[in-house]
This record gives sequence, C-alpha cells and structure tokens, in this order.
Amino acid sequence: MTGEGTDEPSADEATVLVVDDEEGLADLYAIWLRDRYTVETAYDGEAALDALDEDVDAVLLDRQMPGVSGDDVLDAIRERGLDCRVAMVTAVEPELDIVDLGFDDYLRKPVDRETLRETVDRLLRRSTYDDTVQQYFAAARKHALLTESNDPSVTESAEFEALEGRLDDLRSRLDDVVEDFDEDDYEVLFRRLSADDE
Repeated sequence: MTGEGTDEPSADEATVLVVDDEEGLADLYAIWLRDRYTVETAYDGEAALDALDEDVDAVLLDRQMPGVSGDDVLDAIRERGLDCRVAMVTAVEPELDIVDLGFDDYLRKPVDRETLRETVDRLLRRSTYDDTVQQYFAAARKHALLTESNDPSVTESAEFEALEGRLDDLRSRLDDVVEDFDEDDYEVLFRRLSADDE
C-alpha cells in the first residue's frame, strides 16, 4: 500500500472512510487527508454501513451517533470480515467496554491534523502486518487506555486480567513478524514488552 519510492500510501492506493455525525468535522478530517488518500465521508451509521466495502482500507469512526452507533458500525465491519483498520475518533472516554471492541486505535477528540494523519498512516502500515501483530497492537492500545484510568476497579477487574492474559499470549507469538516495524511501532510494542519484563 505504499507508493513507489515513498513510505506514504498514495491517494490511488488507499481509501479512508470518515464517519461522524458532525458533518463539519467529518468534512474537515476529509480535507486534512485528501491530499494523501481517496477519502469518503458518511454522516451517520447507516450511511457508513452503505459505504463499507472491500475498497475501504481504513475507517475513522465516531462512537456516539444517533441511530446506528459507531460501536454498531464497528461490529458490522468485523462481522462482514472486511479487511480494514479502524480508529475510533470520539469524545467518549474509554472504559472497560472497549475490551471487546474490535478497533485498532482510539483517539479522543479534539484531534489535530498531524495526529489524524499519523494515525491513518499507522493504520495503513499495520494492515500489512501479520494478524498476530494487528491483534497485539489493538490489545496493547486497549491496555494502555485502561491503565490510564483513574478508577482502580478497572485494573483490578476480571476483564482487565483477561486482557493482560491475551497480551501475554500474543507476545509469545510475535518473534517472527516484526522485521518491517518503524520507530513508532517499535515504541508501542516494546514499551509493553519492557513493562512485562519488569
């Protein structure tokens, strides 16, 4: 998914679907991204479900939308078996309910242009990784979000313990699939690995 002679995917090679019921915000995200990618926008969950197909490589998805929520759209993406990466871009603070959500990254609004572009770049890069690495990154991101919680009952819960067990299992399967990582990916991965070894 990268253009010849560059690390950046070209607009012809990657399609990003931006989903947000705040039309002005969705349009702004599209403006920020359209010089690099083909960008589609959907202003509600129903429109997102209609726009989703095999051509979509990455989705930026708001969680709180009337009617069909972002969580519902995410479930549909995974149920359809679509091979696209998903970042939740939302004002919703992460809680234990994120453990079972099949997203790859989670950004809390407000999000600036640089962060949004870096996130899409990272999602597209990760789409080329082995499935084990994708699962590890998604689980590690959830772990990091929940670790930052101010509620100690979160990190003492059975759900959190199960998430840590899943991370340990995934960690044991990573040895052969990290050759193409960049600095950001190594940082996310090995921050967790270092913490495990302490």
